[in-house]
Amino acid sequence: MISLGMVLTLAIRVGLVLLFFPFSALDKLLNFKGAVAQAREATPSRTFAVALIVAGLCVEVFMSVGVVTGIADRACAFVLAGYCAVTALLWKQFWKPGDFWKSSTGQGRTLFWDFLKNFALGAGFLLITFGTDATSAAHFIAHPTASSHPYRAADHAARR
Repeated sequence: MISLGMVLTLAIRVGLVLLFFPFSALDKLLNFKGAVAQAREATPSRTFAVALIVAGLCVEVFMSVGVVTGIADRACAFVLAGYCAVTALLWKQFWKPGDFWKSSTGQGRTLFWDFLKNFALGAGFLLITFGTDATSAAHFIAHPTASSHPYRAADHAARR
């Protein structure tokens, strides 16, 4: 039987990955040249930029599917948390434009909020990885590909 808890769990997980799959992944596919041009900001090599985009596309699709389905969801969420941090550091460098303190509408401010959003989203993925109180950190380290079984009815009944 499908419970309200299961529906909420699904909705929350879909909400967490919605940015990546389908939207960001689809944008990379439909605007591959633009994505590669953006990746070139982090590396001068076109070959490496293409590899970054393909790797990012794979992360966005496969890790998102894992988080939503519950298949190796902790490992997938951990990878997505790292992905959020790396993309924030490589492409949301709010300190570079030099206008952060000069203008409330400058590029630095825009990048700053995107930078923080990336880290906040990464923190949400870490909640899936380690749980709300991080007591399952040792379990994750011992069994990194184990599922949290987010849709198991018995788990939801026990949490009440």
